[in-house]
Amino acid sequence: MKTYQLLVNGHIIHAQYDEHNIQEIFIPLLQRWTHLQKEKQKRLLVLLAAPPGAGKTTLSLFLEYLSNQDEALTPIQAIGMDGFHRYQDYLDTHYIVRNEKRICMKDVKGCPETFDVEKLIEKIKEVQSQDTYFPLYNRVLHNPEENKVFVNHDIVLIEGNYLLLNEPLWKDIRFLFDDTIFIKAQRAELEKRLIQRKMLGGIPYHQAKQFYQNSDGVNVKRVLNHSLQAHIQLEYHDSIYHFSK
Repeated sequence: MKTYQLLVNGHIIHAQYDEHNIQEIFIPLLQRWTHLQKEKQKRLLVLLAAPPGAGKTTLSLFLEYLSNQDEALTPIQAIGMDGFHRYQDYLDTHYIVRNEKRICMKDVKGCPETFDVEKLIEKIKEVQSQDTYFPLYNRVLHNPEENKVFVNHDIVLIEGNYLLLNEPLWKDIRFLFDDTIFIKAQRAELEKRLIQRKMLGGIPYHQAKQFYQNSDGVNVKRVLNHSLQAHIQLEYHDSIYHFSK
């Protein structure tokens, strides 16, 4: 394992990646996209979906970093869908129904219903055809910030939990992309990672466990059980990626 310093959600993290993964999976993916983009002679859009806790955001930024290390590769631009969270005042005043219970959206923030999927689809269509600005989610303000990232690369990778979700509106997103990747992982491993992530933020174990059961765990199950087949399937286990059939 080699350690890399990456800026993730405004924080510097030290991510570790296996050299075999880099040489046998990541660089071949970048070579694939370079070839597809040159063949298309237009902007190439790549979709990366995975359940919470599978490391998709960090991986997307690492792929961006790798693409800039070899002149034979076309550099990619990695962006996330978190900027399409609905605004907090909307979440405070709208509800979903789960298990026949009416739940305020603010209490399940991060589930698919708390994203503005129509707005996301329109922005992806815009990215297809022109340089444009993309929103980011501000974790201090707990709201999206519009027009924060200028999208102008020949290869754009968009990552998010629900981009392959087989549900109304979401299921049409994959047709906007030239290539798609899905990362699978064991639910027990994701649970451990997500609880640890909450505890690193200063939350006691019992509260982190409760949050997982009420929020993250529900989203993990939904993504793993209701996502469409991607062009490329990867499996994630103990910080190692494998191709999945």
